[in-house]
Amino acid sequence: MSNSAFRQSGIAWVLISLAVAFGTTARGQPQAGGASSILQIQATTAADLRSWDAYVTHSRRAGDLQLRSTTRDPLVPGHTTERFQQFYQGVPIWGADVVRDADNGVATSIFGELSSDVVNLSVTPVLSAEQGRAALVGAGGLDASLLTEPALVIARLERGEHRLTYSAVVSGGGAVDRVFIDARTGAEVMRYSAIQAQTSAVGTGTGTLGDRKKLSVQAGDGTFTTFDTLRPPSIVTYDMKGNLAAARLVTERVGPLYVSDRATDSDNVWTDPAVVDAHVHIGWTYDFFYKRFGRSGLDGANGPIRVLTNALTQQGALSITSADILGRYVFNAFWCGSCASGQGVMFFGNGVPETVYVLGAGQKRTYLAGSLDVAAHELTHGVTEHTSNLIYRNESGALNEAFSDMMGTAAEFYFQPAGTGLGKADYLIGEDSFRAYLPGSKSGIRSMENPGLYGDPDHYANRYLGTQDGGGVHHNSGIANQAFYLAIEGGTNRTSGLAVQGVGAANRDQVEKVFFRAFTVLLPASATFSVARQATIQAARDVYGVNSAAERAVTEAWTAVGVN
Repeated sequence: MSNSAFRQSGIAWVLISLAVAFGTTARGQPQAGGASSILQIQATTAADLRSWDAYVTHSRRAGDLQLRSTTRDPLVPGHTTERFQQFYQGVPIWGADVVRDADNGVATSIFGELSSDVVNLSVTPVLSAEQGRAALVGAGGLDASLLTEPALVIARLERGEHRLTYSAVVSGGGAVDRVFIDARTGAEVMRYSAIQAQTSAVGTGTGTLGDRKKLSVQAGDGTFTTFDTLRPPSIVTYDMKGNLAAARLVTERVGPLYVSDRATDSDNVWTDPAVVDAHVHIGWTYDFFYKRFGRSGLDGANGPIRVLTNALTQQGALSITSADILGRYVFNAFWCGSCASGQGVMFFGNGVPETVYVLGAGQKRTYLAGSLDVAAHELTHGVTEHTSNLIYRNESGALNEAFSDMMGTAAEFYFQPAGTGLGKADYLIGEDSFRAYLPGSKSGIRSMENPGLYGDPDHYANRYLGTQDGGGVHHNSGIANQAFYLAIEGGTNRTSGLAVQGVGAANRDQVEKVFFRAFTVLLPASATFSVARQATIQAARDVYGVNSAAERAVTEAWTAVGVN
């Protein structure tokens, strides 16, 4: 297809994926009387902690809260974090959980969001499990399939109503969504995207920027494969060789990945930039998380990491006219924890040849794996899914996206020199893949330093309140991204006019550790921006002490972006 014909395809956008009876005071302390739809817990003071610690302990004994996980925090020795799931008459309430952090058994913070008005709700489904499964498949349209087994859960709807539902991750119609079906009527009540979008040897390869990189690969039988055995987890990069149908089988159905799908090379001098950059950048990101935070991979236990490349070649993408295919498999990268038979996979699109630009954005868009911040962004989605599991819609979804942007940017500054241009660390997202071409166009897709340059809000008062993009998960990420930037670099928020004294670029690791601890250890799944503010402030106190420079910078930054 000609350059002109492609520009007429109309593609002008890209999304990277990347029973209680208490009311609450403003400080989150339980009080008798009154019932609210949502019970938000933000306990960090001694008085609040005494009340909520007793409440959590009592609710656990009563069975209303059930312990889901216990972890030891590598950033703060002596701290143990318990994550509790709320239940109603033995059925879990989706997105309702509590996180209790303790220092040698003494609670130091408790954050959570619980349902406080689940009354007179029958937990006996009218539909059988098989009928629920059929309804979920039906919600996916033609050729739909389930990527996870259906589970009976209580869904909390936007208007505060609770419904007994069957829920699963459903693939169909080009989408992969978490879907909730009313267990009494079979009607769909809610959905949101589920894409949050050897013998060792060292090879050499050429990346997207023409740079030489070293690859950790596996040697055997006269060939080399992208199986990293030098790092604790198995990091495997797969090459679909332009077979879009096979890639969609893995990401939209229950198709597995096979050993034969691994990228191979005969002389260990790798020339495919998509494979080289994906394999290397994911390995670097693993190193960054371990060296900076003591995090051992996606699940914290060095579980396997799977990377998918070359669903379409750059030239092959020119023949695609479907906006859905272009948006997901060409100009996109994503993490899907339910894909690849439930094993999880990171996907990188290849963009289009550099002889082509995209109408509207005025950008040239090349290999997504070529941007280190994009690779780290996607791996961070996997880390989030294994920790706070921030629900991918509304404010919790925007926090999910922002955290991935933060860690993507942090990884850039860890490995690359600061500056502007290709291969440099900055506060743009995806600038090495989305490159300015026409006059007036911009590189990248988001800016943490100035979100407004890309049409994103830098202040809570200007947040998007509609239903598109899962309630603005990418758009509203600009608010938290701006707070992260200001806490490091300092400066003045353009909307509020409030100035922030950051910790300075030389101390960026302080803010990175604060946000990492808050987002992986302290936040509940339905966290709001307000909870994120309190959790990051608490994390700063935990790691660096009360009245530390980090606590001051984080507090000032959230205030500047209008989050209180």
